[in-house]
Amino acid sequence: MSSVEEETGPEESELEESSAEEESTDGGVEEAGVAEEPSDDSGTDGPTPGSEVEKWKDLAARSQAELDNYRKRMAREKSEAILYANRNLLEQLLPILDNFEMGLKAAQDAEGESSMILQGMSMVRKQFEDFLTDQGVEVIPSDGVAFDPNLHEAIQQEASETVEEGHVIYTVRRGFRLKDRILRAANVVVSSGPEADA
Repeated sequence: MSSVEEETGPEESELEESSAEEESTDGGVEEAGVAEEPSDDSGTDGPTPGSEVEKWKDLAARSQAELDNYRKRMAREKSEAILYANRNLLEQLLPILDNFEMGLKAAQDAEGESSMILQGMSMVRKQFEDFLTDQGVEVIPSDGVAFDPNLHEAIQQEASETVEEGHVIYTVRRGFRLKDRILRAANVVVSSGPEADA
C-alpha cells in the first residue's frame, strides 16, 4: 500500500501544479481583458448647452445683419424712385424742346431780333429751361470738349484745322442728364484733325 501511494503521489502533485498554473493564467487574461475595456466616463458626443447657445447667438446676429441690409436697400430704392420719378416725363419733353428751338430759330431768321414774336418765344424757352433745371436736369457739355462715348453720340466726323482730333466740333442736338443719369446723349460732329494734303 505504501509503495503504490508513493508512486502515484508525485503524479498527482504534478497535475495539481499544472491546473493551478492554468487557473492563474486564465485569471491574468481575464484581468487584462477587464483592464483593456474603455471606461464610460468620457462623456457623450452630443452638443453641449454652451455650443447650442453660441449657435443660436450666431444665427440671431446673421439674421439681424440681413434685416439691416434689407432696410438699407429698401430705403435706397425708395430714395432713387423719388429722385428719378419724373424721368420718363422729362425724356418725353426733350423732343418738344427741340421743336420749339427750331421754331425759335426760324422766327429769328424771318423776323429779326426785334420781333415781338421772337421775344415772346424766347421768354417761353427760358421758362422751359428753368423748369428742367428745377427738376435736376442739366445740359451735357459738348462743343469743344473731348468726345466721350458715355455722353456723346457721334453722327459724323470732319476734318478741322482749329479743333483737336477726337474733340467735338459742334453739337447737332443737345444732350441732357438727370443728376447722374443720362436722359439723352448729345448728337455731335467730331474732329478728325487737320485735313491731309493731297
